[in-house]
Amino acid sequence: MRALLTALLAGILPLLSALLLAVAPPASAATLTEVTGFGSNPSNLRMHLYVPDGVRERPAVLVAVHYCTGSGPAFYSGTEFASLADRYGFIVVYPSATRSGNCFDVSSPQALRRDGGSDPVGIRSMVGYVQQRYGSDPGRVFVTGASSGAMMTNVLLGDYPDVFKAGAAFMGVPHSCFATTDGSEWNSACANGTVDRTPQQWGDLVRAAYPGYSGARPRMQVWHGTEDSTLRYPNLNEEIDQWTDVLGVSRTPASTDSPQSGWTRTRYGSTGDQAPVEAISVQGVGHSLPTAGMAARAVTFFGLDATTPPDPDPGTDPTPGSCRVGYTVSAWNTGLTATITLTNTGTTALTGWSLAFTLPAGQTITSGWGANYSPSAGAVTATGLTYNATLAPGASAQIGFQASHSGDTGKPSAFTVGGAACGTG
Repeated sequence: MRALLTALLAGILPLLSALLLAVAPPASAATLTEVTGFGSNPSNLRMHLYVPDGVRERPAVLVAVHYCTGSGPAFYSGTEFASLADRYGFIVVYPSATRSGNCFDVSSPQALRRDGGSDPVGIRSMVGYVQQRYGSDPGRVFVTGASSGAMMTNVLLGDYPDVFKAGAAFMGVPHSCFATTDGSEWNSACANGTVDRTPQQWGDLVRAAYPGYSGARPRMQVWHGTEDSTLRYPNLNEEIDQWTDVLGVSRTPASTDSPQSGWTRTRYGSTGDQAPVEAISVQGVGHSLPTAGMAARAVTFFGLDATTPPDPDPGTDPTPGSCRVGYTVSAWNTGLTATITLTNTGTTALTGWSLAFTLPAGQTITSGWGANYSPSAGAVTATGLTYNATLAPGASAQIGFQASHSGDTGKPSAFTVGGAACGTG
């Protein structure tokens, strides 16, 4: 009998073990991996990639750029972006600088222009690799960084406005503020917060990074501690000056609040979570951002924390005749700003709206907010963004753009949503 029981157990235990292994939940397999051979890389950056187990179909991509003396793996382990990727299903790219000091090039003439041949080129190649390898959504590419990485965030949004949809810069400086011509990687005047330019001067530096570009510009979120002694606090206001000018929105805040003790948040151009420009001043804090909870706020600004991904084919627009458009123009000698208010006058939600209109001859959109605009002249379609793509009955979305003109500053003669005419006024 003992021999029989032993034989039975010898046969049954492996089966039980196999069954338990089959039904047990698998351990997380997501790890940080290094990628080589990802494309043009003139400054020999290294690339690390985090793809969560629950990565979404056509995932968004977040580039997370480290501080001086840091690395991609250090930024991975020292920030919350990977855990947020686990929660929301986006991919994170962690570039690593390899030059002495591990700072990114945000100062050379090559770095401050599109395809100039320095670090921004390598980072752009990393994004292209992820798009090709994982089928990521080219309309949802974002960048964030701390210190040197925050400066690179500003640079990338200027050099590649057609690649990045928004950025979040923790303790950075404006695009081109750190510019040098002597080979030095450090600009003391900028670091000390003594470089003070007008909004248009700052905006012109961004526009010069990609001459001739007339498409939509990425949104920007900027963070700074009031006691920062490395990249001093006045740089926050200079960043606000730059990006409000680039995006064509008022320098006067649309809202001011304190979402957390010690934080002062100002929003420009609109009051929602994805305002064109958002700035957070952190009282009494030095050069030590991001701290707990800040990465999540950046992810909200990007719109990456939506419970469901954007629908690439959201269906038809609302019932014909269920929209109204208000359109105002403020013009000067060669340019204009148009503000558009789209209101859902129907009885059902307006989902995935696209507003079509034809610009007068000679008008060309140079930057826009609140929607994606394509093409930049002629018959234009403005498509709502994640945060305003659904309008409840009676709700409105305010969008707008800056445009150049050759003399005609008039308004479009008609507007349609889903092929149906909208009322005006």
